[in-house]
Amino acid sequence: MPDFEHGLIVGKFAPLHAGHEHLIRTALAECGRVSVWCYARPDFPAMPSPVRRTWLRQVFPAHLYPQLTLLPDAPNPPLDSGAGGVHNAYCKGVLEGWNVRPDAVFTSEDYGEGFAAALGATHRLVDRERLHVPVSGTALRADPHGLRRFLNPLVYAHFVERGVILGAESTGKSTLSAALAEQFGTVSVREYGRDVYEREDGALNPAHFLEIALGHRALEQEAASCGRANRYVFSDTDAATTLMWSYLLTGQALPELHALANRCRSRYAHAFVCDPGIRFEQDGWRSNKAVREVQQAHILQDLNTRGVRYTVVRGSVAERVAHVVAVLAASTSAPMNAG
Repeated sequence: MPDFEHGLIVGKFAPLHAGHEHLIRTALAECGRVSVWCYARPDFPAMPSPVRRTWLRQVFPAHLYPQLTLLPDAPNPPLDSGAGGVHNAYCKGVLEGWNVRPDAVFTSEDYGEGFAAALGATHRLVDRERLHVPVSGTALRADPHGLRRFLNPLVYAHFVERGVILGAESTGKSTLSAALAEQFGTVSVREYGRDVYEREDGALNPAHFLEIALGHRALEQEAASCGRANRYVFSDTDAATTLMWSYLLTGQALPELHALANRCRSRYAHAFVCDPGIRFEQDGWRSNKAVREVQQAHILQDLNTRGVRYTVVRGSVAERVAHVVAVLAASTSAPMNAG
C-alpha cells in the first residue's frame, strides 16, 4: 500500500532538472497517483509552460507512468514574488475547481509546510538541503551548459545552439563540421542527402528531397538530445540547400520542402559558409568545378534574400575552425532567466 493516495507537486520546472526528477520519483514511489502542476508568472519566454510540460511528458511518458497526471495552465496566476498566502489561496481555489484534492504535497522548499496546510494535506519535504541533487533552477538558468550533467538530454537539447555549415560541393563542409565537433567536444550532423542519393543510385525525385530534409532535421534533433552534445551542434547543410538541389536535379520541389527551407531563417543560431577556394575533389558523385561555382552563388543569393546572417570562412581547416571559434566567442545570447 502506498503511503499516500494522491500526491501533488507544484513548480516552475524552469528548466526541469535532476532535483525535480528526484522529487517526482519520490512522490511516485509513495503515492497511488501524483498530479504535477507547472506554473510561473512572469513566464519564461524561451521555455514557456507548454515547453516545460513537454519535458515532463518526455521524461515521464504516460505509458510508463500512468499514475502521473500533468495539470493544465490556469488563468491569472499570482506573480512569483507574491506573498505565500496569495499563492496558497490561488492554488486552493484552482485545485478545488479541478476537483484535485491531494492528501500529500511534495516539495523541497520551506514554503511547503504552509502550502500543504492550506490544502489540508501532509507536507512531504524531500532533499531540502540539496544533498541528493546539488543544483537549483536559478543556477541552471545562469549556466545550463556548465551544469548540463543535471539536465536530462531531452531537456538539455532545448539549450543547444544549432550551427549550420553551408557551401557548394567540395568546399569542405563535412570536414569543417567534424573538426568543429572535435574542437567543442560535441557532435556534428552528417549530410543526410548523401545517404539517400547513394541508396537510390542518384535517381532522385522531388519526394526524395523532402525525405532528405525531414531526415536531416531528425538527425539534428537526435544529435542535440543524444547526451553527447555540448553547447553547440554543427550541421552539414540545411533544407534550403536541399531545396536548391531539388530544382537542380528535378526542376521542381514540393511545397512542404519550400516550407522547411523557409524555416531555416530562424532554425540555426549561427550560419557559416565555406569558401570554394580549395581544390575541387571528384568522388564519383559530385558534378564539376563549374557547377560548384553556380551552387555557391545560389547559396549566397538565397541567404541574402532570406535575410540570414552568415559568416564566410576561408583558408585551411585550422584557419576555418579558428574563425568559427572567434565568431562564437564574440556572439551574445539572451539571458537564460529571460528566455
